Amino acid sequence: MRARLFSVFIFVAFLICAPAQAEAFETKAKQAYLIDAETGTVLFAKDENAPVPPASLAKLMAAEVVFDAIRKNALTLDTEFPVSEHAWRTGGAPSGTSTMFAALKSRVRVADLLQGVTVQFANDACIILAEGMTGSEDAFASRMTERARELGMTASVFHNATGLPDPQNKVTMRDMAMLARHIHARYPEFFRYYSQAEFEWNEILQRNRNPLVAANIGVDGFVTGFAEGFGYSMVATMQRNDRRVFLSIGGLASDKERVEETRRVLDWSMTAFEKKRLFAAGEAVGEAAVYGGAQSHVTLVTRDAVDVLVPVNNPERLSARVIYRWPLNVPLEAGRHAGSLKIWNGTRLLREVPVETAAAVGQGSLASRAADALQELLFFWL
Repeated sequence: MRARLFSVFIFVAFLICAPAQAEAFETKAKQAYLIDAETGTVLFAKDENAPVPPASLAKLMAAEVVFDAIRKNALTLDTEFPVSEHAWRTGGAPSGTSTMFAALKSRVRVADLLQGVTVQFANDACIILAEGMTGSEDAFASRMTERARELGMTASVFHNATGLPDPQNKVTMRDMAMLARHIHARYPEFFRYYSQAEFEWNEILQRNRNPLVAANIGVDGFVTGFAEGFGYSMVATMQRNDRRVFLSIGGLASDKERVEETRRVLDWSMTAFEKKRLFAAGEAVGEAAVYGGAQSHVTLVTRDAVDVLVPVNNPERLSARVIYRWPLNVPLEAGRHAGSLKIWNGTRLLREVPVETAAAVGQGSLASRAADALQELLFFWL
């Protein structure tokens, strides 16, 4: 029997409709991706899957690899790594780039290096960590790409630890926003580094290179970047009251435009949306056909409540589909992952939520299995 992708349209009970002339939001950025932290709702997207040079945005991925190693007890904050000539020349004082001024042939603790990466976006700190953890920057960059795939970042490729110019480096705004959300959720003990106003090390005081952290508007991370031929970019997160959003934005013409546009998009995200509950936890969202079972169909549910954020003035209609591999094979246990619920606002995908079986289904009688086999044969023939 051959499984096929199958979808079931679901009528969302409270379709939202507003005057068709409602004005669409626009940004000067060439690429952007904005998501709500709690629900994962995509609030805005513009060319979010276009590959672009990461510049210092790559340091988010470098930091995640280090955070992951510490979480897995492969590394400690007190571990010390030496400063090689490559790290010193490429990312240190002689480089003229963002640096924490680590001295050649000195040794630096991982705790200090991480603050160099997250507060100062220091290139020398990234290279020192890369060489200390894997023996070379190339090996660490390969690990960054491998880790990106593990996190579902399907388009990003890293060829160095810093994001310094390399034609093989590429990321997408979608991947960057998803990575930022992951870091915030997975590593609260390290996320706090990104909101530090300043970091003093080796008697050198440097302020956080993300200008919005000091603006007192609710932004408490992450990183800025600039690449020739692409422009200015930023990954940022903002919290106001009980809401948090993650934004990645790129292709802006100047540092001033980057700051102004990032702030404008974030401000809009906090005022232009309202939360709607589509399904309660455990509520039926559809049915899936069962092959050879005591019942021909099984109810599909979501484990948690399904909420989305939609524009207050929304000219679009909400719709949803359950997508699964048809048909499901017995025996089926309750709670088995069966597919996903995709929710759209007009043509824009808002959320994708896993669905699971609500009940167990055992093997059916010989007659029911024969009938299912005939149905499968007819479906294949048609």
